[in-house]
Amino acid sequence: MKRELDINTWKRKEHFHFFKQFEEPFFGVTVKIDCSEAYRIAKQAGQSFFLYYLYQSLKAANRIEAFKYRIQDEKIIIYDQVDASSTVNRPDGTFGFSYFQFDGDAKVFHDQARENMELISKGTSLFPPVLGDCVIHYSALPWIDFTSLSHARSFSFKDSSPKISFGKMTEEGGRKLMSVSVHVHHALMDGYEVGQFVEHFQDLMKSARV
Repeated sequence: MKRELDINTWKRKEHFHFFKQFEEPFFGVTVKIDCSEAYRIAKQAGQSFFLYYLYQSLKAANRIEAFKYRIQDEKIIIYDQVDASSTVNRPDGTFGFSYFQFDGDAKVFHDQARENMELISKGTSLFPPVLGDCVIHYSALPWIDFTSLSHARSFSFKDSSPKISFGKMTEEGGRKLMSVSVHVHHALMDGYEVGQFVEHFQDLMKSARV
């Protein structure tokens, strides 16, 4: 389900019209997330750590309305749910894009995502057969402990989807840490909403269960 946001009564009306004119309207931050407890839980359950933190990040994003906003034909559309379009690595060193639908039941999400990952890892197509209208573009760089990140973008393509990337997990002072890069469209949200996402995500990584 989706509905249109009334821009004329929106508190960010001027912000929207200002930033949507930019050639590069995205801004981004990179933060460190403590994933010590999340890693322990995932491994104890014999679960993919990637799918564990991907699910928690999606769960955090679905708590914030701005992450469900998309610009379509100069209008802002609000979706009921945001899903994931993530890169999936293949044995030959390439990758394919996936589509993981969010579900309030973590087990349902994990089972469907694991099946999709297996199909994509064995395939050769870059794009999945199905892709949702409201997704976050995810990628993982488990080989790099990055401190900043930029994305390949076609400025002629009208894109307003958030982009979240995960880095290499490292150890520091007895804690397991992971770099997370978050890029969002400034016409749709500000640093406040990004801060909310980071806070929700970190809380879930410390307290969530399988």
